[in-house]
Amino acid sequence: MTTAIDGTDWPELVTTALLGTDRRPLPGAADTDPATDPATALLDRAALHTVGRRAGLLPGRAAPATPPAPEDPRPALPESASQRLAMLLPAPGSSSGAGSLANVNELLPQYLAAANTHGYRAPAPLVPPLLDAARARSELRGDAVELAGPLGRWLAERNPDWRYVLRTPVRGDGGGQDEEQRLWQEGLFAERVTYLTRYRRRDPAGARELLVGSWSTERAEDRLLFLDALQENLSAADEPFLESALSDRSKNVRLTAAELLSTLPGSALAGRMAERARAAVALTTAGGGARLTVHPPTACDAAMQRDGIPATSPTGRSARAFWLGEIVAATPLGTWCEGFGTPAEVLALPVSEEWAQDLHDAWARAAVRQNDTAWARALLAGIGPGAGTAAKLLAVLPPDERARWTADFLSGSQGLGDVFQLLVACPAPWPPTLAEAVLRALTRVAAGGGYPWSHSGVLGVAERALPPETADRLDALAADADSAWAEMFTRLAATLRLRATMLSELNP
Repeated sequence: MTTAIDGTDWPELVTTALLGTDRRPLPGAADTDPATDPATALLDRAALHTVGRRAGLLPGRAAPATPPAPEDPRPALPESASQRLAMLLPAPGSSSGAGSLANVNELLPQYLAAANTHGYRAPAPLVPPLLDAARARSELRGDAVELAGPLGRWLAERNPDWRYVLRTPVRGDGGGQDEEQRLWQEGLFAERVTYLTRYRRRDPAGARELLVGSWSTERAEDRLLFLDALQENLSAADEPFLESALSDRSKNVRLTAAELLSTLPGSALAGRMAERARAAVALTTAGGGARLTVHPPTACDAAMQRDGIPATSPTGRSARAFWLGEIVAATPLGTWCEGFGTPAEVLALPVSEEWAQDLHDAWARAAVRQNDTAWARALLAGIGPGAGTAAKLLAVLPPDERARWTADFLSGSQGLGDVFQLLVACPAPWPPTLAEAVLRALTRVAAGGGYPWSHSGVLGVAERALPPETADRLDALAADADSAWAEMFTRLAATLRLRATMLSELNP
């Protein structure tokens, strides 16, 4: 209880204030001027008590000092590169790149990846805006958290807005067992998938065992994406776990496990599929020439279903055509070369028109699954413009071969609608042959009256992958184009120049 200052205790004043001076007289009213309003007198006494209470307070014990952020041994960004990062990061309340001639939104991801490749750390004043930018754009988080380093994690422990940092693994995260378990058990689902994927790159067996430990308690939709994370560094050591997943209660999990097993040519599932494929497709020489005779299954038995082949076709094709495609796509491609010849010779063999498309589509799927360069090359040789599987097959080839194939494809095409996914498959920066083919295609589209925004996907890839030395060529194109295309060519040239400057500042 507070000591009385004028003969009135603090609780009495509080009670009177709650009840009202019209229902409870002011304590010590006899000492108050009758002309003073009771409510005013009550407030005056409360103010007097408050001053007295505050004046009598003793200083409390000081809180422990906040420990400083851990030291970051990495070198700081060069001064010019630090200023560039400040320019690329969005100002509070604005969008990155607003009003900029170059596409700053596209440059920021490249900047972060390049800075991390050189092993730099972000300057302390830029760490908060960097974490804010990554909070708004999830695709930046891995590189942003890595560049922010220990200071970023230290700040995230004190700001709930940046809690994602604590659940974002980065390259070189060793972490002990306790840290691994915390990330795995406490992270959001997308963050757990990211963690498992990166852990898989570092320690394939450890990631698999981590997943096995919680497999029975995971939701079916979560198990499906966790299983996808095993695609990287897949090996025969994963076969027992994947074989057990063929009996999973979720149909989609069973299908994914079967697809992963089919990428292992030596797996038991691949052997079972090869036996079915030999029974369905045979090489015959009747009639004076070699040809493929196709007899797809007439039913989908329980063994086929366990190996990931659905009993009913989810496509517009007949059930038999669907079963044939599933079997061939999961069969080791070496099965066909053993008795049929090289990939090109197999693809050249006559086959019934009824089954030809299903067979070739299945071989294409198998080439992508098994990362078979020879088969991908042979299949691409027979693919015409607009083929949907071309981009997937292209990703199997070496980068320089992808670029040559895409440049040839683009030179024979009149538009850009078919090439977006092909260009994405070609690593940046593009070699001169592909860059020239893209510029010629853009020139044709601009001259033909097309609109730039109709080709935003291709233009976005060009900003990332066109070599900077093509900027002068783009300036020349802008001088001869209409206003919409002139603006686009000018912006693209500015982005390329800024990208070149940005990368040079990171590599002084």
